[in-house]
Order: sequence, then C-alpha cells, then structure tokens
Amino acid sequence: MATNQHLIIISLDSLGFRDIDEHREELPTLNKLVQGGTWVKKVQGIYPTLTYPSHTTIITGQYPSVHGIVNNTKIQPERRSPDWYWYQKDVKSTTLYDLAHRKGLKTAAFLWPVTAGSKITYNLAEIFPNRIWTNQVLVSLKASSPLFILEMDKKYGKLRNGIKQPQLDDFITACAVDTIKNKKPNLTLLHLVDMDSMRHRYGVRSEDALKALHRLDEHVKQVIDATKEAGTFEDTNFVILGDHYQINVNKMIHLNTLFAKRGWLQAKPDQTFKKNWSVMAKTCDGCTYIYTRNFEQLKRLKDLIGSVEGVEKIYSSKEAATMGADPNCTLMVEAKAGYYFTDESDRPNVVEEVLLTMMGDSDRYEGVHGYHPDKPGYKTTLIFNGPMIKKNQTVEAANLVDEAPTFAKLLGLKFDRPIAGNCIEDVFND
Repeated sequence: MATNQHLIIISLDSLGFRDIDEHREELPTLNKLVQGGTWVKKVQGIYPTLTYPSHTTIITGQYPSVHGIVNNTKIQPERRSPDWYWYQKDVKSTTLYDLAHRKGLKTAAFLWPVTAGSKITYNLAEIFPNRIWTNQVLVSLKASSPLFILEMDKKYGKLRNGIKQPQLDDFITACAVDTIKNKKPNLTLLHLVDMDSMRHRYGVRSEDALKALHRLDEHVKQVIDATKEAGTFEDTNFVILGDHYQINVNKMIHLNTLFAKRGWLQAKPDQTFKKNWSVMAKTCDGCTYIYTRNFEQLKRLKDLIGSVEGVEKIYSSKEAATMGADPNCTLMVEAKAGYYFTDESDRPNVVEEVLLTMMGDSDRYEGVHGYHPDKPGYKTTLIFNGPMIKKNQTVEAANLVDEAPTFAKLLGLKFDRPIAGNCIEDVFND
C-alpha cells in the first residue's frame, strides 16, 4: 500500500462517542469527515483515563504501566501544585514522533502532552510555571523549540490570555495553521483543550461544553483549510480523536484526610502533608492510587477505604498493573459515578458535597475523568479521513493502544519492538 507524506492528528480533549453520535448534524466539519472517512465509534480508554497517560498511549501504543506516564502529576505530597509529567524523558517507550524523526520526517506538535524537551522539529510544548521564581515565557522556551515559539508568540500571542479557554485554543490553532502552511510538517500533533475545560467547570452536557464542541469543529476546519492553502491536502490523512470522556460529579472524597485522622500521614493547613507518610492517596480524579511505606495493616486499610461513601471498587497492586496502571501502587480505588477523589489532607469531612460556589477553586469540578474505562457511556471516539482511508465506513470498537500502530502505518513507519496495540486494519483502503 502506498503511503502519504502528511499526517495530522488532532486531539479534542474529552471528546466522547456521545458527542459525535448525538451532535454530528450540528458539526459540519466533523460530520463531513465521518461521511468521507471511517469512524471508529467506541474507543476503550486506558486506566486511569487521564490526559497525560492517554496521550502517551496514543503515540506509543503502550499502557501506562509500560510507557511510564501513570498519572498527570508526580508524587510530591509536600507541594500544593506538583510537577506534571511535562518532559519526554519520563516516557519509557518509543513514540510516533521519534519514529518519524529517525526517518528524517519533519514533525510539529502543539500542546501535545509529555513532549517537552523532545526532538520534535517545531514544538510548542504543554507546560506551565508552578514555581514562584519562573514565568510562562521562561518555562516554554526551555521546554519547546525556542526560535519557533518566539516566532509564534510574536505573530499570535495577542490571541492568548494566559492558559484560559477558549483563547488558548485560538492561539494554538493559529500556530498550527501557520506551521502547516509555511513548514509543511510530515507529522502534526495538535491538542485542543477548550471542551475539557468547560466540562470540568460547567458539566459534561452543559451549554458551555456544547459551545466548545462547536468551536472545536471550526478549529478542525481551519486546520484542513491550511493544508489546502499549503497544497498538501491531497496528500494528507487526518485523524480526529478523543483521549477520554467525562462524567458529572457532585461529591468529592478526601482519603488523605481519613489517613491523617489515623496518624498515617501528617496533614498541613495548605492541604499537603509531610514527607514522613506511611499511607497516601494520589488522585487520578475518578480513581486514586494508594501508596504505602513500611505499612503492614493492608486488610485494615482496605476495610477502611471500602467503608467510605462513594467508593465503588478496590483493586490490588497486581490487578492495577494488569489493567495497565502503576505497578508500584499498593491499591487502586475506583469511585462511583458522581464522586471523585482529591489529595487534600485537612478537610472537615472525608466526603464533601461540591457546590457551585466552589467552581474556579483548585480541584473543584462539575465534571471529571480518570475513571475505569468500563464505566457505562464513557467511551471516547476516533475519526479517520484521507486518501488511504475507506469512505463512509464505521468500525464499531477499538482500543486506545491500537491508535499508534495505525498512525505509524499511515506514515509508512514501524515500531521497533512489539507493542500492546494492534493496527486497525479495517480503516484502510483495500
């Protein structure tokens, strides 16, 4: 099969099967891509269904237990704002963009998670300042392609308002459009976060989230139009995907507050805790890792967690690893739909109602993700369109790990060692 020289992958953060299934007619660009391409309707996410582990799976074809990005943020209990897994050096598996780089292909990425410090040709990395002695310009320059980011900021910085949405997506899309037209990268990775932000703040099915979905449809159109201006449209395969979906919530669970009451950690007023902990929770929102040190009372711990309102299931370390989560955790705890976990250590109650007046505060949400991917109605989705793709076809189901080998085939690349995912052969022209 002849391959094409250009592949554009657009991640619409928190895009679910329901978004396309129920709103296709209102989304002219996405609807056209579905009709003229192949729609993989229901995609099974990884555990935990968080943005950074998911995006790393999408471009490695491996589960978090193998690629190493097991959460969004690192274990730093003494920090109110822990570091995220921003840097590619934390990824233990081969990435799609590295395969492309080795073949001499030009690559570009725009806010694609866990790409800071990578060899991507034109990289605008997702990173933000969480230390008082730095700022956005400095951290971005260190993590990205410096001359490229300065050029983009000079041209389009006026569109941005910090990391607020929808302005950030406007800025990122403008940068991607400019790059596609002027640099013609062979592989472009674009991560748009508007809808995910609106769902966290206003709820999964809110009017604000639906407006964001419409804005994303327009951004996808801008990217496609850029390839037409660049003269690369006929040679470009397009992929539109989600990394996870979201679920509405109204209660939060503070397991570290419970552990503090038992003397297993020492809480601090800023909701962090001291380094001498023996049991700690590390949230993934819809689920949470439990880590222990020099702790022998595992049955007591499980019984205690199991008695907490909103806890749906407790997995052992071995079960968590089998599902692709962090093999170094002691337990993995799944919340019931409607509940989510925080890391807070000094709250008045272990389970607390989430009030609308709390929105805008740290870790206060109307919608979250991170749950087990088997939760009902929780699948993400995937659309292919382009010269190598079957027209007006659907594939009922696939797994998130299957995406990377499929993308590799679209660029004529191969992973250098076995991976967990399998190429979705049914999307290709015969």
